[in-house]
Amino acid sequence: MAAAALGAEPEAAPVAQRIVDTHIHLFDPTRPQGVPWPAKDSPLYHPAYPKDWAAVANKLGAREIVVIEASPWPEDNDWMLNLAAKEKSIVGFIGHLQPGSTDFAKELKRLAANPVFRGVRVGGEELRNNIGTTDFAQGAKLLADMDLVLELSGLDDLAQIVKFSGKVPGLRIVLEHAGSPGNPQALRPGWKEGIATLAKTRNVFCKVSALVEFSRPADAKPPTDPASYLPVLNHLWATFGDDRLMFGSDWPVSELTTPYEVQFKIVSDFFKSKGSEACDKFFWKNALAAYKWSERK
Repeated sequence: MAAAALGAEPEAAPVAQRIVDTHIHLFDPTRPQGVPWPAKDSPLYHPAYPKDWAAVANKLGAREIVVIEASPWPEDNDWMLNLAAKEKSIVGFIGHLQPGSTDFAKELKRLAANPVFRGVRVGGEELRNNIGTTDFAQGAKLLADMDLVLELSGLDDLAQIVKFSGKVPGLRIVLEHAGSPGNPQALRPGWKEGIATLAKTRNVFCKVSALVEFSRPADAKPPTDPASYLPVLNHLWATFGDDRLMFGSDWPVSELTTPYEVQFKIVSDFFKSKGSEACDKFFWKNALAAYKWSERK
């Protein structure tokens, strides 16, 4: 009543009982050693900490995060885990290690002693060059044996992930950014078929992240109305169903394209139409099943 009397607009009821953003990046270019990314000429070249994410996300009901590595420097795995010790909003961290590298097993076991560490991410050229090798498969098997996640991005040929997953039974794989569908009104060739094939692999989870930033047509602003993204969301729902889709924002990179609340509305409108249980699964239950974090106290 007091808020109403003062003209303050109350926060809307959260779309789910709990909201965990499973894809944000944290970094601090003001550190003495700097950062390998983002570049100095990037608009992202400024500190990004949990409090900065919270400033745009808490009002929507999001309170917790899974942090995804933003640095290939081995010491930055420890930097992030040290930060997580002070920041209870961080329920999990996906670090940077190359499966199959000389010190992979030693470093993985050391990092995994911290329960916040939930796996490793491999993407882009690093993934394309290594996914078919024996060393990579052996490293991935160690992840599976330790009940950790392998997170993948930047691979257009999704059938390669299907083939790879068959070599490492029991490994939980998280596909980032919905497999890069492209412009929802002109989907990337092969994306629908690749997603349909990959979704048959039951140990693969799909992160619905970066939808807006990856949909931008050349020299044009991306669409922001939720209906524009139905070609992507409907196909993900039809293939992965309600048990293996997860919410992720790609903050702060996403802010370069459109505000956090706009991206949030696109997915929340869709999953609200599927019911409250679907919302709870999408916004936190499926993430817990994938990452298996320990609750912070």
